[in-house]
Amino acid sequence: MRRAVLSLTTLLFVIGTIGSNVGPALVDERPRLVLLLSSRNRNLFGSVPYVDWLSYSVIGFSRILIAGVALYLVGRWYGKKALGWVEGQIGELPTIYRWTERAVDKAGSVMVVLMPGSNIVCLLLGHRQMPPRKFVALLMLGIAIKLLVLWRGGKLFENQIRDFLSYIERYQWWVVGALFIASTLQSARKGRPKTN
Repeated sequence: MRRAVLSLTTLLFVIGTIGSNVGPALVDERPRLVLLLSSRNRNLFGSVPYVDWLSYSVIGFSRILIAGVALYLVGRWYGKKALGWVEGQIGELPTIYRWTERAVDKAGSVMVVLMPGSNIVCLLLGHRQMPPRKFVALLMLGIAIKLLVLWRGGKLFENQIRDFLSYIERYQWWVVGALFIASTLQSARKGRPKTN
């Protein structure tokens, strides 16, 4: 079971990176595919003019829920090892991560509702041993709120989203290429041994 969850987490990370990178080019033509790959805020927001509410909510909700529960379980089962891995991937923890860790320690329940898609929040709450039922219930509430807010915002700025994607259409695959290069360089930098 643990290996399956670790494999799922790795798979979600890989397809999430792909989805984030191809999102600007495909969100207007294949919004469901983009949301299946990565339901990050920018993909959720950008897909609103091009997808129906049912597809948006079912795909977005499921994708965020599966990732959140998987990361919660990794944090619960592997605790310090998982957090050490995260720190190893990003180097010294940036201030935002330290702030998030303190916020989770003080208000874990509120954090999962406010930041349901945050990998670090889900990982930390698993590590801090929040009861699974409570975590899942709060995560589901947070996801529902997030989807409603982003849907409403997307509808409010629908014309601007369409204009922006139309504006970058000519260069969209250059943007995608640049995003993949940035992802690759970032991964290579993280994988390099540290020298003191």
